[in-house]
Amino acid sequence: MGIEFEVPLMDGSSLKFSMEDGEAIFILGANGTGKSSLLHHFIRQHGTRAHRISAHRQMWFEDDVINVSAVQRSQIRANASNYDQDPNSRIRDPWASSRPSAVVFDLMDSENLRAREITAAMDRRDVDKATKLSEKAGPLQRVNDLFRVANLPIQLEFAAGSQVRASRQGSPHFSISRLSDGERNALLIASDVLTAKPGTILIIDEPERHLHRSISSPLLSGLFAERPDCLFVVSSHDVTLASEYSHSKMLLLRDCKYNGSVRWDANLLPPKEMIDDQLRLDILGARKKVLFVEGDPHSLDKGLYALVFPNVSVIAKGPSRSIQHAVSAIRASYDLHWLCPFGLVDNDNRTVEEIASLETEFIYSLPHYSVESIYYHSEVQGRVASRTGALTGANALELFSSARAAAFEALRGQGRRLSERAILLKLRAQVMQQLPRSADIQQGTPVNISIDTSAAVAAEAARFDSLLASSNLEELIRRYPVRETAALSNIAKQLGFQSRSQYESAVRKLLIDDADALAFVRGLFGELPRDLDSA
Repeated sequence: MGIEFEVPLMDGSSLKFSMEDGEAIFILGANGTGKSSLLHHFIRQHGTRAHRISAHRQMWFEDDVINVSAVQRSQIRANASNYDQDPNSRIRDPWASSRPSAVVFDLMDSENLRAREITAAMDRRDVDKATKLSEKAGPLQRVNDLFRVANLPIQLEFAAGSQVRASRQGSPHFSISRLSDGERNALLIASDVLTAKPGTILIIDEPERHLHRSISSPLLSGLFAERPDCLFVVSSHDVTLASEYSHSKMLLLRDCKYNGSVRWDANLLPPKEMIDDQLRLDILGARKKVLFVEGDPHSLDKGLYALVFPNVSVIAKGPSRSIQHAVSAIRASYDLHWLCPFGLVDNDNRTVEEIASLETEFIYSLPHYSVESIYYHSEVQGRVASRTGALTGANALELFSSARAAAFEALRGQGRRLSERAILLKLRAQVMQQLPRSADIQQGTPVNISIDTSAAVAAEAARFDSLLASSNLEELIRRYPVRETAALSNIAKQLGFQSRSQYESAVRKLLIDDADALAFVRGLFGELPRDLDSA
């Protein structure tokens, strides 16, 4: 029979789920979303069956001698377990200095119990029993094996006088009090898990705090395999760590409220969800509203969109086809019904019909060729020029005029090349529209595809020349890939910046400081802001 868990939600309902021994659930969320409070809630919910392992806290060994008696160990465990149910246990731990000794005492006691059982079998001349008992690795050996698997170069040994010593890569033995924070925490986590009673709910709080993921990931995997008779609740900030366990449940926390009792904004992501691993990683820890955009995490797109849509998780997803796949995969999944995914792609001179078709799939197209058309919009340039003038004493209007002139100079002679680039996707779309359909093939209808590329380029180049002659910089930036020329760098330099990236940083700072500028830029995204707000 499974063990029931219940999470009170902000809307007054409860999120309920059950777990069996051998299963694990990861609690994920940013700082302040109530992870520690939820762990404490689970401890109170399940009483002594739950055991908290908080090795990331400030814990240490006084020396290499575990100077704790069996009676003292029992008192420490009882007192610490009772205190873990106190609300103050989330923020302080008066038993921090005692817990490590009790944990290692249990490891030594388990080792001694094994030795006594083997000895008793030999005393009874039951060689088969003794052999069988000795074939199973003892607790200390299992800890050392886990360390090897987890790439921790530490091996432990028990010595006379209740000493526990360590050796690093074959070095002379030294006191465990000299272990690093990460090594000490790995020892405490492993020992606590290996000595727990069967059926224990093992609550591990942030195992990655002092451990690199190359260590914490194999260590957790090994511990899960060692204790199929327990279940695990793991709290973590590291979504990449959690994403490696595709068969585990994920509980995503976004917020919590304290009003006498605690309630959470939480959703359960079940195991084996029918989405690819990268998309699963994308949505772990995301808000309910997700906007997939082009580019990578360091691109111009994400930095700007995160400011324009502050209550949405903006995830850079590469090319437009990857965005379409991500949105459709999430919307097609019943188990992810609580997510509201949208996509935002570059315009790339798409036809009106293409744009309308994309919007039926919750994919929105920029009203401009690419994101640069927003960064370098005339209104944005003007506001940046005003800020620069206020700081340096330069005339803002002169800066703005010089920037425009320098951009036009860089665009002269670029008409045909930019026109070819601008209509490339459009011509490809025309070809795709003319491809034979099933009915054409069945009826044997001849299909001839013909595109007059020369005429198309000539018409587009004439448009470019007309816009250049009329000094319509805004339309030139909106329609053509001007980022492939020196125009944008020239604008940045004339406005007083050393590079494009410096100017673009100034634009983002403008949007942080100037609510009117942010409102203007937000208005450039058509219906997307309204649809996101109403989702």
